[in-house]
Order: sequence, then structure tokens, then C-alpha cells
Amino acid sequence: ENKIKVISKVNPVISQGARKKEDQFDFNKDADMFVCPAGHLAVRKATQGKKGDNVNQVKTYYFDVEKCKQCPLREGCYKPGAKTKSYSVSISSQTHLDQIAFEQTQEFKEQSKHRYKIEAKNAELKNVHGYDTAMSYGLTSMQMQGALAIFTVNLKRILKLL
Repeated sequence: ENKIKVISKVNPVISQGARKKEDQFDFNKDADMFVCPAGHLAVRKATQGKKGDNVNQVKTYYFDVEKCKQCPLREGCYKPGAKTKSYSVSISSQTHLDQIAFEQTQEFKEQSKHRYKIEAKNAELKNVHGYDTAMSYGLTSMQMQGALAIFTVNLKRILKLL
């Protein structure tokens, strides 16, 4: 609504995924299914999560448990007694896709060069002036603590410049 742009990189878990290379299953484009490291094709897939809620949906691929029981690579993959074996892949929401695209623009690259200054000031407020935890309860007390911490930081800056 307000045309505010976030100058912060998306967490690599969202943009690249969290799996190590050796843990990844292969995707078979022809079957539109994943294949486990032993070469077994998933038997069905399902999409989970609400659509359009700015929450990442998950596509889950299910494998035949009977094949997993006899598989030579079942160690660390199939848990004995499990009723299902699945592999899930997160589908990025439109908000995340838009932010990842924005990260590639020249505007983002220019603006992110100045971010370290803001982060340094936030770190000073938090670590040096006690803005990391509230000293008392209530929104008014929190606002007072914030105002005093920011006033102190600004006063230190003024004295330093003089």
C-alpha cells in the first residue's frame, strides 16, 4: 500500500533451500515426480497449505514403503515401522518471489550498501544501551525506554561531532 521496499536479503533457506547436495532427491520431469537416491519413483504427490495466504505451500511426494523396506539405501532414509515415506519441497510464495527478483535490481544493490550503517546503530542501541530487553511492562514504558536510548545515542553523536 505505502510502496515500502525491504532492503534485506531473503534468508538462504527460502531462496536456495536447506538440503545438502547429497540429501537431495532427483526430479523426473517426464513423470513430474521425485526419484529417491535408490532410483524409486514417488507414487503420488499432494500440495499442502493454503493457497494465496502469503505462506509457502509444500508439495509432498510419497514413496512406496514396501520398496523402502527392501532398499539397500534405507539406512538413514527409512525409519523401521513407518507407514509412509515422503519428501517435501517448499513452493515459494509470491511475496518471496517478488523479493528475490527485487534483490537482483540495481536499486536494491545501491540501497543495501548503506544498510551496514543502520545495523551498526541498531547494534549499539541493543548491546550498549540496553534496548534488547524491556526494563518494565507496558507499551508506554517501552516507548519511554526507546526514546531515552535513542536520545542517548544522538547526544553521544552530537558530542563526538563537537
